[in-house]
Amino acid sequence: MRTGTRLVNIEGLSDPYGSHIPPVYLSAVYEYVDYEQGLAKYTDRGTYVRYGREENPTVRALERLLSSLEEAEDALAFNSGMAAETTLFLYLVKPGVRVVMSAEVYSTTYLMVRHLVEKVGGKLDLVFPSAREILESLGREPAVVFVETVTNPTLKVVDLAELVEGLKDTGSILVVDNTFATPLNVKPFKLGARFVVHSLTKYIAGHNDVVGGALLGARREISELWDWRRMTGSIMAPLEAYLVYRGAKTLEVRFERVSKSAKAIAEFLAEHARVEEVHYPGLDKDEYHPIARRLFATSNYGGVLSFRVKGGYDGALRFMKKLRVIKRAPSLGGTESLAVLPAKAGSMYLPEDLRRRLKITEDLVRLSVGLEDVNDLIEDIDQALA
Repeated sequence: MRTGTRLVNIEGLSDPYGSHIPPVYLSAVYEYVDYEQGLAKYTDRGTYVRYGREENPTVRALERLLSSLEEAEDALAFNSGMAAETTLFLYLVKPGVRVVMSAEVYSTTYLMVRHLVEKVGGKLDLVFPSAREILESLGREPAVVFVETVTNPTLKVVDLAELVEGLKDTGSILVVDNTFATPLNVKPFKLGARFVVHSLTKYIAGHNDVVGGALLGARREISELWDWRRMTGSIMAPLEAYLVYRGAKTLEVRFERVSKSAKAIAEFLAEHARVEEVHYPGLDKDEYHPIARRLFATSNYGGVLSFRVKGGYDGALRFMKKLRVIKRAPSLGGTESLAVLPAKAGSMYLPEDLRRRLKITEDLVRLSVGLEDVNDLIEDIDQALA
């Protein structure tokens, strides 16, 4: 079954009334089947449905959809992407652990991992996001390796196939954040990843109206992580799970639309006199285009691009203030186009010298392209650059 079909068909989804849409179960408590023994009804993975902090049927429907999309054994849905990542690293980080992390990572993720690793006397290495440099840094020493398929905000593409091949026989655990590529383009488990995480807030939910995260992996390890989620109380709420489930159905058509618009905007910016540099792997001249073309399952390269405005930080700030159609706000992957200055937002906690090497400069603008008419977006960008 192809991914587009998987988005709207979940095998084994059952409802006593035959509903094709999972009901929203808002109950916090569920009746015991056997009160004397304290037994409740089971889910398909053998967990009890008895209390909302532990399990919820609407959330479980979303998890089955996510497992199908990523072709994973099982999934857990969380109330944010950070909750998913934190739960995973609480599970993985042990005394003496070594974590090798892509240097161009969401800076709150970096802070969280740094604090955890420091507490247990481990080691954290931030490495330029390329398979070759990560493998050279790692050597033959086992580590937890964390990468984003496509980095944020300069859209570097990590060659996962090369990375997985190099990690063989090292005993390392590969964790992949697949938010930017989505399961439409890359399925990390097929390449050899151990865990996959998503910010469901972005492309999968796709409407800028819900916050959520997901963690996917082998059934045995997800079962252990289920208990960590139970203890931390970080399960996704049922209404949010319903919204993500509903939003995911249009992922394929939305992703294709925003990818086409983003490419047109990137081509426009690449020729603009007020723009220094454009980052978008869909451009033929982009440094990461060959990797993306080889790695991605489609010719859609996503709806996010970034570019440097002439005039430094002041020039970028003037551009942001003059936008009329595009909203000045964080996040990405939704129906509305959003612009942000990464050095003052998602990348702000990274060390300054590292930001410079990664080209996350103060004149860099990250644009998440939405579903507006692309001509209106180009006209808005043009007048803001003037």
